Parts: sequence; structure tokens; C-alpha cells
Amino acid sequence: MDVTSTAAASASGGGRWYTGMSADNIKGLVLALSSSLFIGASFIIKKKGLKKAASSGVRAGVGGYSYLYEPLWWVGMITMIVGEVANFAAYAFAPAILVTPLGALSIIISAVLAHVMLREKLHIFGILGCALCVVGSTTIVLHAPPEREIESVTEVWDLATEPAFMCYAAVVIAIAAILVYRFVPLYGQTHVMVYIGVCSLVGSISVMSVKALGIALKLTFSGTNQLIYPQTWAFSLVVISCIITQMNYLNKALDTFNTAVVSPIYYTMFTSLTILASVIMFKDWDRQNPTQIVTEMCGFVTILSGTFLLHKTKDMADGGLSMSSSFRLPTSSSVRFSKQTDEDGEGIPLRSSESFRSPH
Repeated sequence: MDVTSTAAASASGGGRWYTGMSADNIKGLVLALSSSLFIGASFIIKKKGLKKAASSGVRAGVGGYSYLYEPLWWVGMITMIVGEVANFAAYAFAPAILVTPLGALSIIISAVLAHVMLREKLHIFGILGCALCVVGSTTIVLHAPPEREIESVTEVWDLATEPAFMCYAAVVIAIAAILVYRFVPLYGQTHVMVYIGVCSLVGSISVMSVKALGIALKLTFSGTNQLIYPQTWAFSLVVISCIITQMNYLNKALDTFNTAVVSPIYYTMFTSLTILASVIMFKDWDRQNPTQIVTEMCGFVTILSGTFLLHKTKDMADGGLSMSSSFRLPTSSSVRFSKQTDEDGEGIPLRSSESFRSPH
């Protein structure tokens, strides 16, 4: 084989890597990793702030807002904002199917810090869960599609107003509204999926709007002003509305349930819905072959396995309680017990032995 044919073979073999890891993808990767670090730490700082505020006011889980007067909660909020800004910038450079799954790294950081600062024990198999998250994230990074070439925010608006994405958005808004007005008042305190469901559904819409706004700002800073288009401000309004909704229900979830339960379930639902929304709106998979798509999905499943292993081992550390017990209506004695454990640092709504009886 001569030098020319060798170079051609090398180029064909390395083409996928170059395509997947363009300069913009690398920038998005670095920003996403930084975001995970800040967001993972913010979960713990905010949790400590919520617990401190609950000792002197009404808990956020039952509608209180005393945490707004707690400096530690604001430190956590600022840390999260920094992480979200980095995440915002990452979406401007890389596709959502690359950026969003890397949020699993924030779960690892959150689990480790919860073990150290909140006394929420991390079982030995939790370390395996962390390793699975890293392996899955690496797989997705190596096979992520290149960013779509977009020259104007109006192009993003055209994608967002196509029938397929409009149908997705309508379904998401309808389900979120049903959860807020029907299920939150009845089951918010006993069903972790209610609060997290609202956050995840609204979050998938917010990510698409964040990506659109990020692209608009990137183009503006590069010399093509996008602020003159009303679509840019429409996306901005959607982002603000979605973020306010997400933060409200995420605070309720964190104050009511254990951090090690909230983080992986929120990640799983949020990431799944965001990838679905991105595939529908930006057609990420149109630029990939079946092998790459299957590999990405395998990486995502690996991450999901890691997150649920982290959750399951947290149950083991808490005395073998299964996740299903957290869905049952607590008795008055178990409510008092769960409040005490929350003050002691565990934060998971435990159930007394009475709640394990078979229903009549």
C-alpha cells in the first residue's frame, strides 16, 4: 500500500471522529463539562439552604418560600446560574444530543457531595453507577452528530413551527397543565414523579428555546445581528417562562424527596424528553447512519443504568427501602418521622412500618 492509499484509508477511518468532534462540538463539550460541575454542586448547596430555611419557616415542599431569605440557598442558586450559563453556551455550539446526556456527570458530583456534606451514604455499587455514567457519556461524546449549520434565527423558528414539533409541544403543555392543576395538589407530597414530571416536560421545551436563543446570540456576536428579529424575543420569553416553572417545582421536589432520588429520575426524564424534542425539531439523526444512532442509544442506556444504580444503592444505604414505598400515602406518624430525618440530614420521606401494610 503506497503513501497515498494509506492517507486515504486513514482519512476514511478518521472521518467519523472529525465529523463528530468538530471545533464547535469540542467547545460545547468543554462548556457542558463545566456546567455539570457547577450544577452538581448547586444541588447540594441549595439542599442545605432549604433544610436550614425549613428549620425557621414554612418548607418549600408545602408551599413555603422562606428559603428566599436564606443566604446559603442563594449561593446555591448563583452556582446553578453559572452552570446554566455554561450549559446555555454549550447548546449554542453543540447539538442537544451531545450536551444534554452529559448532565449525568452532575449526578455523580451531586452524589459524592451528598455523601460528604449531607450524610446521604453512597453504597459501593453507587461507585459502579458513577463509572457507568462516565462510560455512557464518553460513548455519546465520541459518536455525537455535528452541529447543524444555521445562519439565522428565522431558520430555527421555521424548524420550531413545523407540524411535528408543534404537535410535540402541544402534548407536552397539555400533560404539564394536567399535572400542575390535577395531580400536584393531590399527590405532590407522596409521588416523586409529579414534581419531576412537570420539570422534565417543561424542560424539554426550554432546552429547544435555549438552543435557539444561544444560536441567535452566537450569530449576533459574530457580526450578524439577530436581535432585530421578533423570533429572538419570542424564544427569550419562552425560556424565561419555562425556567421559572422548572425552578419552582424543582425546589419542591428537592425539599420533599431525597437528593439521590430526585437527581437521577429528573435526569432520566429530562434527558429522554430533550433528546426526543431535539430529534423532532433539529432532526439530529438525519445527519447520522444507523450504526452511530444505535451506538448513541447504547451510551444513553448505559448512563440510565448508572443513574438508576445510584438510586437503588441509595435505597440500600437507607435500610433497604424500595422506591415504591415513597409513592405510598404516609400515616401521621411517618410524616413526623420523615420530618425528623430531613432535619437530621437524610431528607428522604421515609415511611413507618404502618405504611407497608397491604391496602384493604
